[in-house]
Amino acid sequence: MNRSTYPLKLPTSIKQAAQRLAKEDGVSLNHWISVAVAQKVGAVETAAEFFQRRAKGATGESLSRFLEQVPDRGPDLEEQA
Repeated sequence: MNRSTYPLKLPTSIKQAAQRLAKEDGVSLNHWISVAVAQKVGAVETAAEFFQRRAKGATGESLSRFLEQVPDRGPDLEEQA
């Protein structure tokens, strides 16, 4: 695995919480942060792929046709209470 270093500056409270959680997990702070970043990257990339698949083939024209089906009236305030 290729590795690179990055000087990370965290607010003290976040660093302390990360240190505590790393200790509870029995891993180094560096490892804990690496895993946390990897999880976030995976979540963001998965979400981006999901929305790309959902939007595949969608056009502004098809959105306009869909929106034309919406009734032309304001919200029913009695149902929202």
